[in-house]
Amino acid sequence: MTTGKDIPREVALKVCDKIRAENKQKRFSIWRLQCFFCYKWAKGDAEKLCLSSEQGCNLINKRYKLRQEHK
Repeated sequence: MTTGKDIPREVALKVCDKIRAENKQKRFSIWRLQCFFCYKWAKGDAEKLCLSSEQGCNLINKRYKLRQEHK
């Protein structure tokens, strides 16, 4: 499976922004809460986002893996 270390940081940040925008459109979603708390705890510091952890963000990992499979 794709991990946070496999994804280039710039790409991960772009995918993160896209996922966050999609989740804001949803009224009730576990994934929306995940993004909300990730950004709340990071307090604007990209180094503290879930994607910066060793395994990365599960939402970004899934989206990136799907993108790579469809290339």
